[in-house]
Amino acid sequence: MFVVTITYTQPIEAIEAKTVEHREWLDQHVASGLIVAAGPMVPRTGGILVCASKGTKEELEALLKDDPFQAHGLADYVVTEFKAGKLNPAMAPFA
Repeated sequence: MFVVTITYTQPIEAIEAKTVEHREWLDQHVASGLIVAAGPMVPRTGGILVCASKGTKEELEALLKDDPFQAHGLADYVVTEFKAGKLNPAMAPFA
């Protein structure tokens, strides 16, 4: 699995201007099963994506370049791959 940490690098007004496009991008990847969970940080300085193991870290990093926040230079992305040592059975399809 992967955890993607998104850190905004531009003012919140710039983020909000692309939020609808970002959420549409998220929707297609939630529907595909790649993104398991997504949401803003609290406070809203960025966001978190939890992604299924559907490829390599490099493939995920390439896909993330299409996220409007990254495509428009609004945020930095850090992808962390991890192997769950403990996993709720409901999450097994994503590991």
